[in-house]
Amino acid sequence: MARYELTSNLLTGNSIIDREHRELIDAVNKLLDACGGKGSEQLQATAKFLNDYVDKHFLHEEQLQQQSGYTNYTAHKAFHDKYKQTLREITANFSDSPSFADTAKLNGHIGVLITHIKTEDRRLGEFLNKK
Repeated sequence: MARYELTSNLLTGNSIIDREHRELIDAVNKLLDACGGKGSEQLQATAKFLNDYVDKHFLHEEQLQQQSGYTNYTAHKAFHDKYKQTLREITANFSDSPSFADTAKLNGHIGVLITHIKTEDRRLGEFLNKK
């Protein structure tokens, strides 16, 4: 199973965002581990935790953007809203043992998040660091 890590090219320079990204990636890895057949209860609990954590983290980022007058707030929030919706749809279909297709869909969606962190969140971090 793929493992994700917070590498230097994902750091934003904002301690709050970087700490939450580290915790987010840990939650992703735990869900992927649970997809490997650790049982329905752990899988459902881990999926719920990831969805809840994504909500919390995105809210924190949006609050930072609003407080700082970040000019790309509307587009960033739109991405967050769509990402959360799709994550919920993917994880809602998980059963005791997600299919290869379900796990592949989750991995693809995580890839979208990693790309977002590399580009948009790093831009946000640069903006916040100039304030």
